Amino acid sequence: MSENSNIGHLCADKQCEAGLTEHVAFRWLGSRGERMECTFGNLQRETARFANVLDGLGYKAGEVFFTFLPKVPEQFFAFLGSLKMRLITGTLFSNFGGDALLDRLGDCAARGIITRRSFLKKLRPIRDRLPALRHIIAVDVEENEEPGVLSYRSLMGKAAPSFVVPDTDPETPSVLHYSSGSTGKPKGVLHRHRSIGHQRRTAQEVLDLRPDDIYWCTADQGWVTGTSYGIIGPWSLGVTQIHHDGPYDAERWMQILSQEGVTVWYTAPTALRMLMREDDGLFRKFDLSKLRHVCSVGEPLNPEAIHWGRKVLGKEIHDTWWQTETGGIMISNRPGLPIRPGSMGKPVAGIEAAAVASDGTPVPDGQQGNLCLRPGWDSMFISYFNHEDVYRKKFHHGWYFTGDAARRDKDGYFWFVGRTDDVINTAGHLVSPFEVESALLEIDEIVESGVIAAPDDILFEKIVAFVALAKGCQWSTALELKVRMHVANRVSSIATPQEIVVIDSIPKNKSGKIMRRLLKARYTGTDPGDLSTLDA
Repeated sequence: MSENSNIGHLCADKQCEAGLTEHVAFRWLGSRGERMECTFGNLQRETARFANVLDGLGYKAGEVFFTFLPKVPEQFFAFLGSLKMRLITGTLFSNFGGDALLDRLGDCAARGIITRRSFLKKLRPIRDRLPALRHIIAVDVEENEEPGVLSYRSLMGKAAPSFVVPDTDPETPSVLHYSSGSTGKPKGVLHRHRSIGHQRRTAQEVLDLRPDDIYWCTADQGWVTGTSYGIIGPWSLGVTQIHHDGPYDAERWMQILSQEGVTVWYTAPTALRMLMREDDGLFRKFDLSKLRHVCSVGEPLNPEAIHWGRKVLGKEIHDTWWQTETGGIMISNRPGLPIRPGSMGKPVAGIEAAAVASDGTPVPDGQQGNLCLRPGWDSMFISYFNHEDVYRKKFHHGWYFTGDAARRDKDGYFWFVGRTDDVINTAGHLVSPFEVESALLEIDEIVESGVIAAPDDILFEKIVAFVALAKGCQWSTALELKVRMHVANRVSSIATPQEIVVIDSIPKNKSGKIMRRLLKARYTGTDPGDLSTLDA
């Protein structure tokens, strides 16, 4: 009989079967100084309770359920409990605004969502436009409130602490994340339970996780890093995690690394670049001797960060490259592989990568090409939810085209060059320029908008918005505040432009498409290139 491939089962129940019932699964550190420990036995019981809650509410395998929470314990219980029920389980970034929520929940006809009371103000205005949404479960209300808004505490208090996870075929759909596109709404990236195989292997091979490690992944569970390597990979290995529900704070972060005895740390280049701006004396205040291994994810790791890590932390920082679509680490620096500062590293075991021309032919070493992967790895996404036509376009000539450009050197190391589309990577978060442009056009004073990425020392890329104002309108501090607040509330705080440039009109080609490269050339002062398609 084959092993049950269910991610929830393998991350909780299987660990208890392996004798880890009393082993700490995570230490939760709250933003107000709260602290709690959860063993794998606790994790098994609480995820079972939540699976029983969903079963009692009538959910069926294959329906879509979302978490919309910050990094709190209920996030993990709900995520794994939903997967135990074989629901398609999505996570939403807690800073998402109303439009972003509507696009994602509506696209996949989500049946339920778990959130907190303070987030209901984002959900109430859009609920009438989400006919499939049956239940909103609030973690911090004592009793059921308005129709369809249920109390997590009340439901969990009545639920049994054991649940028999149905046999789950590895091809069963599992996790759903939304990825930004450059010219349309975000697409739902759907994975399968089979992904846990690759996530487990790379947690060992790249993150170097060992049974007695204390591991801290700083990523939010609203993004794929926070699920693949902030839940699935480490818990499939029975590793203790630190989960900190608080913002970036250099001293607090160093305190966590020191006091919690963190041995493996997975964070983002933006955070490292922010730490680089601190006085070196801060780091001498803390004992980081237990920290064995540091990895980075989200955007290219600049060589200066690697040199800083060696000098100030006394640690190597290992860059990793992957995507929401890949589900797990594809190319990386890792133990036993000498680091070449600025390089993504080499493909991990079982992954074939290449820099190829548009016809699928590999380009010579040293030359730029499309970064492509040979399909078939365990954590590869299986569709863009309800957008199979877009999914199929990502695969041709026997390759998955990632949308990134790269070059490979003669020794097999890959070097990131840039995106082949207009998606913006700001602080490791991919932002759709289309979403920001659409939000800007909802403002009465703005008649045209165009959004680009520009290089930034901290964020890697910053969001720059070009706007054309309605006749008779003048730019002002008050209007700028209105624009920033509107984008934050409609899309997310991450999508708020760092700069806003007022121009007479937005350049478009003859078919009406925004020519973002011309806006970028104007901003950077570079050659705009061919103007033959510009609509005069």
